[in-house]
Amino acid sequence: MSTFKMVLLSICALFGLLIIMGFIGFVAQGYDFFMFKIFAPKYEQARRETFEQSKAYNDGMAQELRAMQMDYIKADEPHKKALKSVILHRISGYPEDHLPSDLQAFVNELKGSDHAY
Repeated sequence: MSTFKMVLLSICALFGLLIIMGFIGFVAQGYDFFMFKIFAPKYEQARRETFEQSKAYNDGMAQELRAMQMDYIKADEPHKKALKSVILHRISGYPEDHLPSDLQAFVNELKGSDHAY
């Protein structure tokens, strides 16, 4: 075999190897995207549920609600309506049984009447 044919064969083999490696990279990237698309929402949901069950989150929610309760008690009538709306919106997705009993009573009173406290 001549030297020219060996060089040409080597170049073709190298070019073919680069094409194969590119294809493998493309397939791996697609697989990674597929796995992310399938499993990322499940991981995120588990992470969020863990966060929402944490003591820090529950203590923070109670502390924030207490501050809003004090603002509500001190506010005049027009501001009370606005604060009531904000408080009820803030607590809407939160399980009330995680709150201390006095805050549960406050939230229930806000839900049950037009003029609480």
